[in-house]
Order: sequence, then C-alpha cells, then structure tokens
Amino acid sequence: MTKYGAGVYSVYDMPHDQEIERHGLTEDRTYAEPGHEIKVVRDVDVVVVGGGPGGVAAAITAARNGAKTVLLERYGHLGGMATGGLVNIIPNLGDIYGRQWIGGFCQEYISRLAARDAASFTAPEAWGKPDPAEVTKYLKANMRHFYVRKNREGEDVAIYSAVIDPEIGKDELNIMCAEAGVELLLHSWVAAPIMDGNTVKGVLVETKSGRQALMAKVVIDSTGDGDLVRDINTEKVEYMRPGSRIAQFGFCFWIANVDIEKYDRLRTEEPEVIAEASKKITEEGGRPFFCYGLLENQTGVVWVHRLIGSLHQTEPEEMTYVDTSARAYAVKSFELLKKYMPGFEKSFIMLTAPQLGTSGGLRMIGEYYLTEEDMDLDEPYEDTIAIFADNDRGDASLEHPKTFVPYRALVPKDIEGFLVACRAFSADGEFSEFFNLIPHCMCFGQAAGAAAAIAVKKGIPVRDVPYAELKELLLKGGAILP
Repeated sequence: MTKYGAGVYSVYDMPHDQEIERHGLTEDRTYAEPGHEIKVVRDVDVVVVGGGPGGVAAAITAARNGAKTVLLERYGHLGGMATGGLVNIIPNLGDIYGRQWIGGFCQEYISRLAARDAASFTAPEAWGKPDPAEVTKYLKANMRHFYVRKNREGEDVAIYSAVIDPEIGKDELNIMCAEAGVELLLHSWVAAPIMDGNTVKGVLVETKSGRQALMAKVVIDSTGDGDLVRDINTEKVEYMRPGSRIAQFGFCFWIANVDIEKYDRLRTEEPEVIAEASKKITEEGGRPFFCYGLLENQTGVVWVHRLIGSLHQTEPEEMTYVDTSARAYAVKSFELLKKYMPGFEKSFIMLTAPQLGTSGGLRMIGEYYLTEEDMDLDEPYEDTIAIFADNDRGDASLEHPKTFVPYRALVPKDIEGFLVACRAFSADGEFSEFFNLIPHCMCFGQAAGAAAAIAVKKGIPVRDVPYAELKELLLKGGAILP
C-alpha cells in the first residue's frame, strides 16, 4: 500500500493491541421483533441521513436546487467531525504546486466563516511556494502534516489548508440550512432503510418520541459509517490495513490559557528545559505533544489531536473502551503538562470532543470502485464530480498532484433511490486512506445533493442523471471540475 511521504505522515499513537472484553452471550440466540405500525412523519423529495460534512453539503445543495429536503442528525448540532469531533482542520484544498482544486460548498463554508473571524487559512500568495514566514508559522505550530510539503527541489512549501472555529461553524451551518430551506431534524438516529424490493423509499429513525418513518424519492447516506449501506442488499467492504490512517479513532481536546510566549521563549533560549519537562511527562505516562491553535481570535489555546488505532470503529464495546481510556489519558496528559511544562501553569481544558473521530469503516462497492491505481490516472473520468489535491504520497504526489472521482462512485450497483455521500463511498482502503477527509466528503455531498435534485425534478433514477446537467449545477455552485 502507498504510504505517506517522509516528513508528512506522523504516527501519533500506534494502534492499540488491547483485546476488548466483550460480554455478549456466547450462544446463538435471537429475538423476533413484533410487527407494528410506525407513524410516517414526513414525505419529501430528499432525505439526507447524517449532518456531517457530506450531509450538510448534500442537503443544502439539494434544497437550493428545488428539492424539498429533510436533514437528519443524531446529535444536537451539525458539522460532524469538523465541529463535534474537534477535527476542525480542513486540509488539502490545493496541491503542492499551489493550484486550488476543492472549491464549491467547502470554499463557501470557509469564506463565510472567515467573514465572521472564525476561520484561518494559508495566505493565497504563499500557496505552493517556499515562503519562509508561512512555512515557519506552521512548522512552529506542529502542523507540518496539514500545511507543509516538499516540492521537487526538496524545499518546504505551504499548501492551501484551513482551520475553523467549531462552535461558530455549527451556527453557520444552521444558518445555511435555514437560508436554503432545509428542514432539520436533530436528535434523530437512523434505525433502518425502508425498502420496496431493491428501491430505498425512506428511513426509520429512533427519537425521544419513539420510532418514526420518513418517506422520500431519494435517500442519501451521509452517516460516515455507512449506517444505511450496512442494511441494504448491495456489495460492501470493510477492510482497513492495521496501522493505516483510516484504521484510527481520533480523540481531540483543547487546552486554554496557555502562556505560549513563555513556552516559545524557553523552547528557543533554553530548549533543555522543555526537553526535561517532556521527558518527565512521558515517564509518568502522559503525552507532551500538542499543536498551536491557529485561530487568530483565540489566544493561548493549544490543540491535542490524538489517534488511537482500531479496526472496529462501530462496535460499542470498542468505542466505549477507546472513549473512556482516551479521556483518562487526555486528562492525565493535561495534568502533567500543567505540572511540568512551562507556560501551562494556569491552563485548563477548554473543550473535549463530544464524539469520537472515526476515520474508516464500511464502504459500498458501487458502479465504479476506486482503487490505488486510480490515484495515478492523469485523465478525468467522463463523469468527474470532484478533483482532489494528491499531497500525501511523497514522490507519487509530485508526479500526480491531482486525483479524480466519478459520480458512479456515489451510486450503488443494484439499489435505486439511494446515493452515498460520505467516507462510505465506493473505494478500497488504499484510496480511502488519502481521500475520505472533511473537504472530500463535502464534495461528495455537493454532487449527491445536486444529482438528487435533478432526479426528483426529471422523475428519473439517480443513476440516470445526465452528467452534463449535473456538471452544470456543480459549476454553478462553485465546484472546480475538468
């Protein structure tokens, strides 16, 4: 499998080798749920399941293009990993040579947040250039992985990446949904698809008011974990290479009131003091690594993005173990930072992510199945719906700085009325390793939402949406296409 280039990939934590004790029954035993009538609470054009990056892009795009749309989300906020997961870094928007490839909904969201002083990104004049000030800024912040790459000459160059304020980010997505006419139903957990033969007709959700049904002409799975893909009769795959990026949980937290000037001064003038503090923290079972918060309106804030290996990212036993152990480790690390690290004397934990960061999992095998070989293709597909900057494969990225994704990778082979707009899109583990991040999912969502709107308007299956019309809508929405 292709690996991240030297100096780019950073192993935060090796995969845990703890065998989680599972207390389930050992005998083969089932329970037949009694049949009962379920109230239909909505009958609309499009239902989008999951309010993460792909889901908000899908719902807003569908509604903007005339489809009556409902967006379901299990939490009380939108944004998914980008907000609730505190994975607030939106990386790889441009390539090593300075060319922006991801625009559209993703760029609109960043621009709207920037207008509220809630986003920060690489200076455009520095994209793809060995700009000393810009490069040093991100290296100093321990953000090489997201902002800095090597060019053909071996120089460090800055790439276009962004960070957002997750709390204002939640609010802005609410505003965008309201403007577009999307109906939000938060605190609604999808239970199952409603099927009529091989056609998805709607979804069942669990709420505090009980189980409810929503009917739709098109259903879009933007759950990230492929919650609907799991329950429909289509081909799927779940393999993740142990130790790969997608075989990781993320647990993020922020520490505030840090005297970064004091820490910086000692790191420069007395590095042995910082080294000794780091040694003590590590010896006592903590972790001294952190990133500088890059939001200009948040001084004295540092971010800790920890990854914990897992091949079972939807199993409740595994999730419980990782969440509780990661939280304990986070608090211990913070307490040791406060005890030993200069600048942390008056610090406190500002935020911990309310949801675990999942990186991989179940994926559909759709009309087109993207593999590692597709990353080296230099010609677009006839139905290309997104172009992604290919920055993380070392020399291979210098030769192939962009990667194309066809609409067919969002369409299941044998199921009607259904699209996938999240990291459960049709791709193997090698392709997903590099292209299932927040901006990528926003591109999938924008394409799925536009296609759903066209299908509803024309009364045709989503697989038969004319590409020329889909491309026109995506370009109208600011997408960057061939």
